[in-house]
Order: sequence, then structure tokens, then C-alpha cells
Amino acid sequence: MTAPRTKRWGLVALAVAGPTAAALVAVAGGIPAGEAVQLVVQSCLGAAVTGLIISGVLFVLRRRPIGVQVAVAAFAPVLAVALGAGWAASQMFITSHDLWVLWVVLLGAGTVGLVVALLLGRRVAEASASVGEMARRLGERGPGTPLAPGEGRPAGAGPHELVALAAQLEETSARLADAQAQAAALERSRRELVSWVSHDLRTPLAGIRAMVEALEDRVVDDPETVARYHRTMRREADRLAGLVDDLFELSRIHAGLLALDLHRVALDELIADAIAGASIAARAKGIVLAEQVDDPAPVVELSTPEMARVVRNLLDNAIRHTPAGETVVVHAALDATATQAEVWVQDGCGGIPEGDLDLVFELAYRGDVARTPGDGGAGLGLAVARGLVEAHHGEISVRNEGQGCRFTIRLPLAASAGS
Repeated sequence: MTAPRTKRWGLVALAVAGPTAAALVAVAGGIPAGEAVQLVVQSCLGAAVTGLIISGVLFVLRRRPIGVQVAVAAFAPVLAVALGAGWAASQMFITSHDLWVLWVVLLGAGTVGLVVALLLGRRVAEASASVGEMARRLGERGPGTPLAPGEGRPAGAGPHELVALAAQLEETSARLADAQAQAAALERSRRELVSWVSHDLRTPLAGIRAMVEALEDRVVDDPETVARYHRTMRREADRLAGLVDDLFELSRIHAGLLALDLHRVALDELIADAIAGASIAARAKGIVLAEQVDDPAPVVELSTPEMARVVRNLLDNAIRHTPAGETVVVHAALDATATQAEVWVQDGCGGIPEGDLDLVFELAYRGDVARTPGDGGAGLGLAVARGLVEAHHGEISVRNEGQGCRFTIRLPLAASAGS
């Protein structure tokens, strides 16, 4: 509402300023007051009549091309001045010769003004047609395709509004292309996730069902085999429960329903708990878990359950891909700027192909690992870790280091994550 009101007041001020300036000029030129008033009134009335006529013409031409309307509008001031001056002069000039001279001058100037108006209208029409062509190409060819129609495209010399509109169309096309690419990537990821999760659900369920049927039919009855079947079913059930937990956590992250209960936590406590939880799997595989934490340990505001899950996921991933007899190191310290805390997990997996480093945190990414029972799940752990770290306004990354990979978490010391 402010902008239209400002424009209205501007028009009022201009309407008042014009006659006022004319009166001042009359006083400066020594024109008698009566004649000055008559000149101002007659010139203003002549211009007003012209304005009404032009308004009617524009109404009739409202469906014509914009170039024609711009030409008519641009010619309106020239015609208004000509009629106003001619009318006033016909009433005030003494000799007819001077009046005819004025009409000659007005016709010459009016012709030039009309030519200029037509040129301006054509320029605006070309720029408008160019923008229309860009919009048509966007609709026909879709986002991401070149929109500029060539020489007719509005350039820096075109009207500012049309140049800005053309730039907005190009920017919109680029944004729509990015959105389409992201949507396509998400759809591919969703399809792969459904396919892989279905496989990881089917395989253990089929094994559990076969073992249950064997136990029910008493195909196996020796205590050692029965106990092994029970252990296997328990392990597969745990894998299924972990997969369901990962899916539930991902759904909370993507739906924006993750609520963080932030507290100041020393990272040595967090790491100690995560190592304790992963120690059984590490001992079973003959892997040593080493803890390296600065003294004093960095203190970060975080949600303990979620961040403990992140570290545990990284440890589980490291244990799964590190050969037996090797060491997995967990390190925590302040970064070089002392504004962030860093936690990294170093494994001995042998490294990740450089082309895959940017993909390890994607949904269901598992590299070249065969999809066989016990291969470690559906590849959701690192995706969950990234989502939880980003919910804390932190960053997670990976790089090849030494004989393995180093997964690094960076968390701000001053908490900014919402609850």
C-alpha cells in the first residue's frame, strides 16, 4: 500500500509544481497577471483535452501489441504541448504570422517526436517479444534449456524491467532444473532404498523361517544344532530390529520431526559409551578399539542419544570393514580455530575409491559389497549419521587416510541446533 500511495502523492506534487513554475516564469518575464493566468489555464486545458483523447485511444488499443501502446503513450506529451501551446498562442499572439510560425515549429517538432515514440515503442515491443519467447521456450523445452532467443533477447540497453524479467526467467529455469535433478536423484535413491531394504528384509526372514520350520518339524534335534539355530535367529532378529530403527530414524530426520534435547556433554564420556557398546563386536572380530581424547576433553552442547548413535554407527562401520587384528582409532579434540570440536574414526578398510567418497553418506550406498546375509545391513547407518550431525548444525566428511578411511565429525561449541 505504501508504494501506490507514494506514487499518487508524487503525481499530485508534479501537477501542482507545473502551474506554479509557469506562474513564476510569467512573473520573471513581466507578463501581466491576467495574461499569465489565461495562458496557464488555456495551455493546461489544451493538454488535459489531449490527455483525455490519448486515454481513449489507449483504451481502444488495449489489446494491441505493447509497442503500439508505448508509442501512443510516448507521443502523448508531444501532442499535449503542441495543442496547449497552439491554443494559448491563438488567443494571445498579436500577428497571424507569428501564429503560423508556431504551428510550423510544432508540426516539425511533433513529427520528430512521433518518430522517436515509434522507435521507442518498437524497442520495447522487441524486448517484450523476446521475453515472451523465453517464457515459451521454458514451457516447451522445460527447465535447464537455453532460453535466450538470440538477437531479440533483451540486453543491457533494453528496458530495465524487461531485462530484469529475462534474468528472472533464466534464474527460474536454472532453479527448476536443479529441483528436477534433485527430485530425480531422490526418486532413484528411494527406488534403490526400497529394493535393497526389501532384499535385506527378505533374506534374514527367509533364513529365520527355514530354521523355525526345521525346528518345528524336528528335522534337527541335536542340542548343539538347535542352539546354533537359536543364536542365528537371534542375530538375524537383531539385524532386522536395527534396520527398522534406521528406517524410523531416517523418517524422523526427513520429516523434520527430530527433537534434540541439548545438554553440555564432555566428548570423552560420549566416546567411552560408544566404545563400550561396540567392544563385543570388535572382540569377536579381533579388532582393537583405541581411544584418543584431548585433556581436558572438549565439551559440546548436543543430544546424547542421537550423537551416541552417530559415533556408534561410525564404529560399527569401521569394525565391519577393518580386517581382523587391525586397530580402529576414535579421536576427539578441538580444531585449529578452537571454535569447533572434531571427532574422527580411523579404520583399516583399505580405502574407498575416490569417485565414491562423495556417495558414502547417500541412502543405501554400499559400494561393491555383495548383498549377502551378514554384510552389514542396507547401508543406512552413514545416512542416519549425516542426518543427525546436520541436525546439530555440524558437518560429517570422509577421506582416505593411511591404510583406511577417516570419518570426521565437526560440531560447533556453541549450540545452535533447535530442540
